[in-house]
Amino acid sequence: MFAAWIGYLLDGFDFVLITLVLTEIAADFHLSTATAASLISGAFITRWLGGAVLGAMGDRYGRRTAMVTSILLYSLGTFACGFAWDYTSLFVARLVIGLGMAGEYSAGVTYVLESWPVRWRNRASGFIISGYSGGTVLAAELYKWVVPHWGWRWMFWIGVLPVLVALWMRRSLPEAGDWQRQIGTAGAEGERPHPFRSLFTGRIRPWINTALATVASVALFCVFTPVGAEAVPELFVVAAVCLVAFAVQLGGRRGWLLYVALMATVFCAFLYSWPVQALLPTYLKTGLGYAPGQVTDVMFAAGFGTMAGCWLAGFTGDRFGTRRAYAGTLLASLAFVFPVFAVQDSLPALGVLVFGLLALGQGVSGILPKYLAGHFPTATRAASLGFVYNVGALGGAVAPVLGAHLAEGMPLGRALAVLTFGLTLVVVILVGGNVPQRLARLVDRQAPEDHLVPEAGEAGALPMGPASAPHLHPQPHPPSAPSPAPASGEVPPDSA
Repeated sequence: MFAAWIGYLLDGFDFVLITLVLTEIAADFHLSTATAASLISGAFITRWLGGAVLGAMGDRYGRRTAMVTSILLYSLGTFACGFAWDYTSLFVARLVIGLGMAGEYSAGVTYVLESWPVRWRNRASGFIISGYSGGTVLAAELYKWVVPHWGWRWMFWIGVLPVLVALWMRRSLPEAGDWQRQIGTAGAEGERPHPFRSLFTGRIRPWINTALATVASVALFCVFTPVGAEAVPELFVVAAVCLVAFAVQLGGRRGWLLYVALMATVFCAFLYSWPVQALLPTYLKTGLGYAPGQVTDVMFAAGFGTMAGCWLAGFTGDRFGTRRAYAGTLLASLAFVFPVFAVQDSLPALGVLVFGLLALGQGVSGILPKYLAGHFPTATRAASLGFVYNVGALGGAVAPVLGAHLAEGMPLGRALAVLTFGLTLVVVILVGGNVPQRLARLVDRQAPEDHLVPEAGEAGALPMGPASAPHLHPQPHPPSAPSPAPASGEVPPDSA
């Protein structure tokens, strides 16, 4: 848990750096606010590919291998950002960061979820995602000391340090419990999962899917750079069609509607949350005129608020069920949206309100991995989660650019408030109404409610004892050996 948490903390540290130094980069490279915001979007363009590929690696070769590879990718991409000489070179480095960040999400969360007892998997999800918030706090503290003295490039050069953590992980960590029992002990290499086999069967399909991947990547690149400024809606539709085509193939006849519905849900979740995450430092500096030290204070409140919210979401998810905790917490967050952007001259009041907004509105994302992962079986969980989540994460690419464009016709603070409030309501309906699962059952009436807690349904309240809790060092019984009889009050391992 600690190793995965550290990996996600460093992931958050590396990713949030660009939001802290966006104004400095824009000044150095003479960029408009909208063009500078596209640098944030750059990491999202390749996330769908990184999530799918590194997720498939996690399903086939183990969660640990995929997690280490992802850390190496985003660390080296961050290091390269410090050497950027113009907008294009920095954008390319951000593409590499996106590949690694996507893999860290799919590999890291499946690693932890498959290693923790069933009844605690919401809090496990919340704990690991809180690491990202810790990374934002660490980055905000370094921003205050590093940038005024040495400039923005040093922030990125410091971001190469996670490489050391990756080397330690590769040497020291065991494999995830569920994967090791169900996949790792399968025996021959040919018996291991091939999550993308359906994409490369036959003579024609591999060529068609290679073309789809190329078209999607080029279209997204054009959408989020000045290259495609004259045809953004058309290019976005082209990319969406290509990605939906992959979802249909990966989901198959019974699962394609679930894949598409989950992608749409995650897309809306990013649209409501990322305008604030990505443009809050810019709003504080340009809208309120805050100095670097004041920006750090507010970002501290935001980071610790998100971290506390992740922990809270984990416990409430295990107590009340993932969907109910998710929807209820988001509804409560709406009370903070407009007050946050109404405060003008009180730093303490703004800090308290930002803490509340991020704790409820963003902290609830701590149980998003549990919500998504429960829809997929172990053999394809990392690849499916990585693809669905990171395609939906394109909402995070759209969000800062959309917020910046809205700010051209209204104050930036009002634009952020309107986006956050409206799209939060959409996500409440999608998750609280169980829309993805309801749609999935239109084509597959036997779809389980939750693969991570098969017998417990949504509530996740299985009574568990030592015999049924998955551990980091599983000792699977030989096929011929009978399962040990459960003690009183315990659930047999197979049903758990």
